[in-house]
Amino acid sequence: MTCGLPYASGPMHIGHLRTYVPADVFVRLLKKMQTEVVFVCGSDTHGTPIVTAAEKADVSPEEIFQKYHKHYLETFPKLNIAFDNYGTTDDPENHHRTKQIVQVLEDKGYIYPKELESPYCDNCGRSLPDRFVRGTCPYCGADARGDECDQGCGRYLEPGEILNPRCAICGSPTRPVTRTHYYFRLTDFEDFLNDFLNNVDGTKNARNYALGWVKEGLKDWCITRDLDWGVDFPGDEDLTLYVWVDAPIHYISSTEEWAKGTGDPDEWEKFWKPGDGRIVHYIGQDIVYHHCIFWPSMLKGADYNLPDSIVASGMVKIEGHNFSRSRGYVVWIEDDYLDQGLNPDYLRYYIVSHSSQTKDLDFAWDTFRDKVNNELVGTFGNFVYRALHFTNKNFGKIPEGETEKRVQERIASTIGTVKAGVNEYELKKVTDAIMGLATFGNEYFQENKPWELAREDLEKCGDVLYNAVAIVRALAILIDPIMPSVGEKIWEQLREETDIHGVQLDEATSPLEIGHKIPKPVPVIDKIDDDLLEDLRASIEARIRDAEAAERGEKKVTKDIIEFEDFQKLDLRAGKILECERVPKTDKLLELKVDIGDETRTIVTGLADQYKPDELKGITALFLVNLEPKKLAGIESQGMIIAVEKADEEGIWLPVTIEGVPPGSKAA
Repeated sequence: MTCGLPYASGPMHIGHLRTYVPADVFVRLLKKMQTEVVFVCGSDTHGTPIVTAAEKADVSPEEIFQKYHKHYLETFPKLNIAFDNYGTTDDPENHHRTKQIVQVLEDKGYIYPKELESPYCDNCGRSLPDRFVRGTCPYCGADARGDECDQGCGRYLEPGEILNPRCAICGSPTRPVTRTHYYFRLTDFEDFLNDFLNNVDGTKNARNYALGWVKEGLKDWCITRDLDWGVDFPGDEDLTLYVWVDAPIHYISSTEEWAKGTGDPDEWEKFWKPGDGRIVHYIGQDIVYHHCIFWPSMLKGADYNLPDSIVASGMVKIEGHNFSRSRGYVVWIEDDYLDQGLNPDYLRYYIVSHSSQTKDLDFAWDTFRDKVNNELVGTFGNFVYRALHFTNKNFGKIPEGETEKRVQERIASTIGTVKAGVNEYELKKVTDAIMGLATFGNEYFQENKPWELAREDLEKCGDVLYNAVAIVRALAILIDPIMPSVGEKIWEQLREETDIHGVQLDEATSPLEIGHKIPKPVPVIDKIDDDLLEDLRASIEARIRDAEAAERGEKKVTKDIIEFEDFQKLDLRAGKILECERVPKTDKLLELKVDIGDETRTIVTGLADQYKPDELKGITALFLVNLEPKKLAGIESQGMIIAVEKADEEGIWLPVTIEGVPPGSKAA
């Protein structure tokens, strides 16, 4: 199992998770179906996205990719996404495997040199690789990137194809210079690709898009670039390989890294050398061309195993708008989600349940709240809590009983539907089936009224609650791949001693152990706070306004003018920070205990990425103390520290310190 590699040039956003969450859920479900799975991925560290980000930050490409590779390594586990190996395309194994494959292709005559006119920017004084060039797409006429029509038809563009080329850095027109580059004979693989694409498993959007391109006719593929950063082309170190050569090869080298960790360095071969191993790629719709055309051709030409399935997801929208970081339509995973104390499992559920795999995912905060509060809390969580609560209250253990035929059949049919959804790569079908079982549980509970049976027929009450707990246990096993922490919480409340992650789907029909203790339960899913979501919506709106202003060449949008009477409502006081600690499981939150004169307040602030607790402890700063209390990461914050952004160091926030002023002193 693989996922398309994220460029290690910026922080994680919700667009990334459109692929990684379904892939992780798929892997977890396969393991519950007794399938041996190795799940690999890694950071894409080469190509112009990395070089561009490095130049913008005035650091080396290695510095930029190491920063964000570390970010991905730390963030994926927080989202319960568990790779068996997560490396980088700059790992020695990937350099070695890439050069080996390219050399084989060259030896077999699939790679050849050709004189090519490359764009040169006189203003910048350098030859420009693909993504440093913009111009007009020759196929649809849209403004396009040098290697891909990113604003129009999405088609891959060969070097030199783009019309009216200009430098993407300074905007100057480019002129052509002649240079020897190397091409892959993609045209030799047209017949192979027709056969491969008509038989490969996965989603229709991947297969049909690719077949359309093959039908139009393929062109040989330029696989070298004028860049100083990347994998050197064997035999000509002045050129580097195009990023889409070494990026997918990392699927192989990442598997090699995993194999070394197992103690059997040849173990990778059972997947990638021709044989019985199956390769499943989860990718975004925007990289179908690379995975369905280039990649299988390279594998075929170099005598490697071919993909068994290519699963392409739909695109991501934000509040009904096309996803765009530059225009502010983005949800950042750390700042906008994890650092707000939101449960990662809720986002996992939203992503796989909102729409089918091939349709666009529209993330909206209101829809997110409704899915959590209505589906997860109102249907799923409500049934789990009621079933366990009544069982604990009336028996304290699993009572005498046996699974009713209709309950057994409903659990079994749900397992069947879940397996079918996995085999169809359709996880919405899986979540719908699980929520259907939770609904059935609620209906069963209401129909049998155990609260009345507890007074009238305790034996019958026990039989009903035995069946209710059987449904709860099945739900825990079934929901675990989608919401691992929720599955763990239910399993713990059932006092099961096994690791739920290793429990097979078919075990959901196993009979319960009569007499097994059932402790007093607690809710396994919490409602989303409306005030928090209102703040998150407001932050996105502000981000969009700032982006629109930046496009117009304006500075950040200032907030609306307020009346002096409104300003007088602010209670600004000197506060001495008595204690300061990191908030567990967050990257940016600090919990402060602040003396504001007449009392000590708990205040949560997002400065942990810039200050150590000891650096703030003991200082006297300015605080807003009549702000409405709000929960952040489960802690009620009773105010706000006032800080200002340092003008000459973007991202550095300085608390407004007022040393020597007694705590509680008011500002006016």
